[in-house]
Amino acid sequence: MQTGKLPEKPWRTEAVGRFLASIFMCWLCGMVILTMLIYFQVPQKSSTAAFLAYSTGTLACFAGSIVVIMRPWQFESLLHKLLMLLLFLYGGFLLMWLAQRLVTNKDELGNSIVTLLIGVLAFQGAVVALVHFFLREHHAGGVSGFGFDKSPWLALLFGACVGFFALWATQRLLGLSSEVLELLKIHPQEQETVTILRGTDDWKDRVLMAVATIAIAPLGEEILFRGILYPWIKRISSPQIALWITALVFAAIHLNLAAFIPLVFLAIVLVALYEYTGNLLACIVTHMFFNAANFIALYTYLGKK
Repeated sequence: MQTGKLPEKPWRTEAVGRFLASIFMCWLCGMVILTMLIYFQVPQKSSTAAFLAYSTGTLACFAGSIVVIMRPWQFESLLHKLLMLLLFLYGGFLLMWLAQRLVTNKDELGNSIVTLLIGVLAFQGAVVALVHFFLREHHAGGVSGFGFDKSPWLALLFGACVGFFALWATQRLLGLSSEVLELLKIHPQEQETVTILRGTDDWKDRVLMAVATIAIAPLGEEILFRGILYPWIKRISSPQIALWITALVFAAIHLNLAAFIPLVFLAIVLVALYEYTGNLLACIVTHMFFNAANFIALYTYLGKK
């Protein structure tokens, strides 16, 4: 793949690793919050005070882990920070295990919308929240770090136009992919997000889902995959390796076999767009347009049934 206007980014390997570890810790915090909601969903026989103590202790330990991870690790303080991190991690996992033992009813949370929102906030939302510290560590702002100052109006226009093309192409690829899977007698499960959207009737829930799927998810995923991971892998290996790794991982996290190839194609288009414009805003607009069109199409289809 030929590189274009996208300059080399100064993302350090250890900083990227710590950023990913911090996102994982935020995801664990989301799981703890989900467990707390499940606990209070139905009456429990265990001690509520003990459960709250263990759960809040777990969140405190995981939050402490995030603080330790996000700060730069100088060689002189490496052992000290490693010991602190292990203390927070093992303490958090122990308290989480104790809290989960007190949950007698471990069924899923009744409100699937809340479950999805927690998942989005714990992953994509965490990326948006933590990227400020990642950029500050590299002495870069969001404007310069992701090229937001490079012809923003042109980036918006490119993003919208590419969004139309990506939507048309991915829909046809999705149709072909579904036909091939049917011929192979493979019946993939529908993506959990789509299943939840289908079962959402309340307009307030739909608004929340729209914010999560059209605003937060594309913003977090573009910052992570195109804004940070692609330039970093490209710098330490090659543009081709960076392209395929980020595209495959991006498609895989959506957990939809039928949409895997279309999402790989979308990821390739987004990388090419980032390379051509040098402005991550173009990718964000394309991704938001893509999600918004699918969101509207889903409810339009349901309204006709």
